[in-house]
Amino acid sequence: MTESDGTIGGPLRSLARLRRARSRRASSYDRSGGNQDYIWIQPGETVTLLEAKGAGCITHVWMTSACQEPHYLRRCVLRMWWDGEPHPSVEVPLGDFFGLGHAETRNVASLPLAMAPQNGRGMVCYFPMPFSSRAVVQVTSECAAEPVRLYFAIDYESYERLADDLGRFHAQWRRQNPCDGISPAGMSHDEYQFGGTNASGEGNYVILEAEGWGHYVGCHLDIHNLTEIEGSNWYGEGDEMIFIDGETWPPSLHGTGTEDYFNLAWCPSEPFASPYFGLTMPGGPNWSGKISLYRYHIEDPIHFQKSIRVTIEHGHANRRCDDYSSTAYWYQAEPHRPFPPLLPVQARLPRPDA
Repeated sequence: MTESDGTIGGPLRSLARLRRARSRRASSYDRSGGNQDYIWIQPGETVTLLEAKGAGCITHVWMTSACQEPHYLRRCVLRMWWDGEPHPSVEVPLGDFFGLGHAETRNVASLPLAMAPQNGRGMVCYFPMPFSSRAVVQVTSECAAEPVRLYFAIDYESYERLADDLGRFHAQWRRQNPCDGISPAGMSHDEYQFGGTNASGEGNYVILEAEGWGHYVGCHLDIHNLTEIEGSNWYGEGDEMIFIDGETWPPSLHGTGTEDYFNLAWCPSEPFASPYFGLTMPGGPNWSGKISLYRYHIEDPIHFQKSIRVTIEHGHANRRCDDYSSTAYWYQAEPHRPFPPLLPVQARLPRPDA
């Protein structure tokens, strides 16, 4: 009989495998034994939620928070460092890290990230985050006046040593507000929405640009529709183009449209959630206002040996001038390329609803 370790067939199979690990948790529980199980973060303050030494892996993060200041989920920034590195591997506004932009919360259900009732106030992450010698998790408040009340629990395992073939978890936030498109003035509807060509990928919105050896595991893309045209104001038709290891156009992975990359179809206008992809915010009438889509490459990670550049057109041939932001998630061997400077707080805030 052929020997099997029992792990082939799905993620639950590995639960039976016994491992030498110790389970640990960092949390905001009330050290006095009372019920004030939270911390306060004052404006301009940075707090350390976890500082773990030795080898280990973060397995679960849960947070919920409250603040009287508008858009505080974009004003607060979550950062993580692994193994004494000088630059953070995670640098994302707090709300965006958990799978939804626009400084909003909604009930969201995916495999690695979730926002739970009421109205998405419980924020959850199951991406594994291994480290060989040290892990640091911090939150910085850039609120102007109001403190943030934060409840949190970070579960992790500690080991004698970490396997050599484990990449480090990375997450990065970006925004282009608005994207550099063209005016529809003097053009027919179809000419503006579907005309033109893009045979280079130049001008695409950049979701991720990284160097090294690793694999990209997905993103959420958050769009605020700013375009004013007569007729259908569909924001999509932008192809994803993912350039691997410095290749030129056409890239190894070239898609067929914005909703197609997110495994959707035919200009969707209703919310949808699944383990790996979904449409959390579908926009208003005629695709107006704010949209949020996600796709996580859990079963189909995109591998790179030297570099990766994940891009998507903002409208066909980059003609539209909408507000794009995104959070990308990936694993790679360190060291990583330092991230571009995070936008200042005023440039991170969402636009008001129409």
